[in-house]
Amino acid sequence: MINTFIGNLGHMMTIVAFVSALVTAYAYMQYFRANEIDKASWRRFSRISFYIHGVSATLIAISLFEIIYNHRYEYFYAYSHSSKALPVHYMISSFWEGQEGAFILWIFWNVVLGVILINTNKFWEAPVMVVFALVQAFLVSMILGVVIGDLKIGSSPFILLRDATQAPIFQMNPDFVPEDGTGLNPLLQNIWMVIHPPTLFLGYASTLVPFAFLMGGLVTKRYSEWIRPALPWAIFSAMILGMGIIMGAYWAYVTLNFGGYWNWDPVENAVYVPWLVLVASIHTMITFKKSATALKTSIVLVIMSFILVLYATFLTRSGILGDASVHSFTDLGLSGQLLIYLLFFALVAVVLSIRAWKNIPTSEKEASIYSREFWVFIGATTLGLMAFQVILPTSIPVWNTLVESFGGISNMAPPADQVEFYTKFQLWFAVALALLTAVGQFFWWQKMDKQTLKDTLVTPYIASVLLSAGIIVLAKVYDWKYIIVVLAGTFTIVANAVILSKILKRSTFKLAGGSLAHIGLGMMLIGIMFSSGYSDVISINMSGLTYSNSWEDELNKEHVLLWINKPTQMKDYTVTYRGRQKKVVGVPEYVPAKILESTGNVNQTIALEGYKDYFQKGDTVNLVLEENDYFKIDYYQNEKLQFSLNPMSQFNSSMGGLISSPDSKIYFDKDLYTYVAAMNDYEDPDWKDDEIYEVAPGEQFHVADFVTYFDGAEVLQELDDYVLQEGDVAVKAKLRILDFDVEKVLEPTFIIRNNQIGKIPVVDSELGIKVSLENILPEDNKFVFKVNQYQKDYVVMKAIVKPYVNVLWIGTIVMLTGFSVAIFRRFDEFKKMRDKGIE
Repeated sequence: MINTFIGNLGHMMTIVAFVSALVTAYAYMQYFRANEIDKASWRRFSRISFYIHGVSATLIAISLFEIIYNHRYEYFYAYSHSSKALPVHYMISSFWEGQEGAFILWIFWNVVLGVILINTNKFWEAPVMVVFALVQAFLVSMILGVVIGDLKIGSSPFILLRDATQAPIFQMNPDFVPEDGTGLNPLLQNIWMVIHPPTLFLGYASTLVPFAFLMGGLVTKRYSEWIRPALPWAIFSAMILGMGIIMGAYWAYVTLNFGGYWNWDPVENAVYVPWLVLVASIHTMITFKKSATALKTSIVLVIMSFILVLYATFLTRSGILGDASVHSFTDLGLSGQLLIYLLFFALVAVVLSIRAWKNIPTSEKEASIYSREFWVFIGATTLGLMAFQVILPTSIPVWNTLVESFGGISNMAPPADQVEFYTKFQLWFAVALALLTAVGQFFWWQKMDKQTLKDTLVTPYIASVLLSAGIIVLAKVYDWKYIIVVLAGTFTIVANAVILSKILKRSTFKLAGGSLAHIGLGMMLIGIMFSSGYSDVISINMSGLTYSNSWEDELNKEHVLLWINKPTQMKDYTVTYRGRQKKVVGVPEYVPAKILESTGNVNQTIALEGYKDYFQKGDTVNLVLEENDYFKIDYYQNEKLQFSLNPMSQFNSSMGGLISSPDSKIYFDKDLYTYVAAMNDYEDPDWKDDEIYEVAPGEQFHVADFVTYFDGAEVLQELDDYVLQEGDVAVKAKLRILDFDVEKVLEPTFIIRNNQIGKIPVVDSELGIKVSLENILPEDNKFVFKVNQYQKDYVVMKAIVKPYVNVLWIGTIVMLTGFSVAIFRRFDEFKKMRDKGIE
């Protein structure tokens, strides 16, 4: 039966949220303009209105999750993004898999940030919350789902399936509800997809805060005072957005199988660019606080960071990227709204800035090459150039669409090899940035002239050269480009470590944020260089076989074929594929798939035999995502098992075939990264012709390529899953089959009832054989076996050694720690001034 209540509730709350956002914006405008007598009442009304908006936005999220959690597949959103097979944490992922859920997440974070601002900053409340409320009105309009004539405003997540599709079943039965949904994209079935999108959208949402303070400053003509309250939020936003980017990179590393963590996909670029601009704005804002310069630059950069977030949203959710990105969404008819959203705030920001430009204080003093202002400006310029170099090629689809909308023709295409194209520019920008962070820190913390600069840099320079030489020799870095990267990264780490040690000796840890963040940057640069530039493929195809005609020659050469149980040499390891496994609810390790048999119900199996102390034969065993297979690969050295890896694959026809996720062995100095590129399909085997064997008990013979022993037979008094009647004769033969170091026992059964013969064959999918006991010849003391063969189980696997990739991940942690320290310091400064009544 269709449940329309929860959908109606969600849709009603969407309308309430939209109206209350507009009312909040109007009320805060009146609060801002009101005289002292009326201010209190307008402030009370404004807050009540925003809290109503917050409650309604929260109820929207609760309503949508209720639909997903309770498998209400009468709703299009639940049917399209969820299924009964998903555990709860993946249901959470399915909440924001669709565009509407992502917008709801963004709306929710804005509510949280708005409540914090209302309760922490009374002076700026009115102008800031006007901007917040207007942004919320635009965001909620994206999920309104209201149609007025030919005008569609938003796409509602609460639309019924029968209203979203034209399937004939709904004409016959309007109340039809599918048994199950289409499920969550397999690539999103990862724990990082539970936490990466909320983090990223909190980063998106938080870019609004410094922008709102800036707009408030321009309106109230407090052209410089907005910096102090905005700065800790800008740092917070950069930290969270950076954390979201890093989580996305790590998700790609552990989930996708392109062998890396950053592919310069347009959607990745669209998040990376505003982060670069935001980091540049933080540096110029800090410079202004220190020396009253770079205020106009800060204004431009803060506006650009927020507008670029809106532009990123337009790129990824308007459908304009088409096939240029694996991450982009299809167009739900929101491209016009997204464009209006972008242009509205861009226009407002530009108009307010132009109106106030001549009144914004500037420094007439020319920056010396030995001043910190000069080096911060150069650093901010470098970040801006990095962003510019990425956003232009990424925007080629936008340019083509724009030209075509005016009747023109544009044949511009994005870079064919986007990794090579972007890396060759971004690598040198990153080197320049690393050197600037090293030198610039010395200018920041002490006054410099030519001689002082030489004296200050000589020690970190010598130390970094010696350390770099050691790294270059030990790690065998012979490429001149990578040598420069090592020198730049090492110099950054050493120079900032020197500054950090001086800060800790002379002052408090809360001043160490910049040095820590820059040390993290140097580590990331070195980690990226080693893990990307010196990756070593060790799964070399020595067989000469072509695994797939659709693969390029290089791909066929970089994969190894592993037959089950057959040891194969792979550089320093002997690897053996041991079979498929499943994840079982309540079992902390993988379970062999061969001992589980599906009941036909979602994620439910029957145990064919017991497994340790976890379950017994005949128990009902629940799986975690039954479509996922985990392939056990054992790694040996000197005939001793060193470790096992379990890369995952599933066959998904809706996504074009095999979907694979890697598994890695993590060492301190490297990762061994593996994934399955092809696998045997034994769901519907094409058995070969019959092979007949007459064998006496105790005799050895060969079945296919396997040495087989017939250990004899026994008469059964009872038989599993079969009721023997009086007069029945059941005989079970025992065959031992040797497959390298594994011994398997197959026991086909022969039944005689009323002079009729019945046979219960045994199938071993791993060995690819089916054996049945066809006849018993007592006069010859022989048994007749029929054997049919199929393809023995195998996987085609790629293995890559990624050196020092953990230097990258540790570097990100150090950098984020630096951001956290800086946030604490800047908020503490703001809080002291606020408590004095200055802010």
